[in-house]
Amino acid sequence: MVLTDPKPRCGRSLPTVVAECLDAGATAIQLRDKDATAREIVAQAKELAKLTAAADALLIINDRFDLAIAAGTSAVHLGPEDLPVAAVRRIAPKGFVIGYSTDDPEEAQKNISDGADYLGVGAVYGTTSKSGLADEAIGPNGVSSVMDSVNSPCVGIGGITPANAKPVLQTGAGIAVLSAVMGAPNPGAIVREFVSMSGGGT
Repeated sequence: MVLTDPKPRCGRSLPTVVAECLDAGATAIQLRDKDATAREIVAQAKELAKLTAAADALLIINDRFDLAIAAGTSAVHLGPEDLPVAAVRRIAPKGFVIGYSTDDPEEAQKNISDGADYLGVGAVYGTTSKSGLADEAIGPNGVSSVMDSVNSPCVGIGGITPANAKPVLQTGAGIAVLSAVMGAPNPGAIVREFVSMSGGGT
């Protein structure tokens, strides 16, 4: 899974970079833009949805279930400060995908029971892309603890690079990345590295 940055450091447009990532084998794109207006996010989502549909990949909207519905997309990723998973599941269309972020096994169990389809687990190695998590590193063992508590897909997230991804993949989790891809001169090449390590999609 590749999380987006509105201004990729390579200088190319976000749709261009997303297309490169999909061509390289990314199987999910999470649209994340904390500063955009609701109208801007919906417009971005509609543009990116064309690319993900053509690549048979999943487009996930970060935080905002309402915007995912408005854009006609079929997935949202929620966190502890967003709408509760159970509330979203009650009103979501059939087949709608819900992700949830946690590093706690009990919270993981609760949210899977409430209707989450997968979990984002981290921050694995700490991250600067989200406030307050630079020193919060649960490590691959933390990912394993959550994985062992549920029978659902999990993706490790937070500070993952090609150099440290293998221990995360060895837990059985997938990986979700932002900075390693969006901050790279050649995002597609980085995605290919992750895909070659995982033996499948990122």
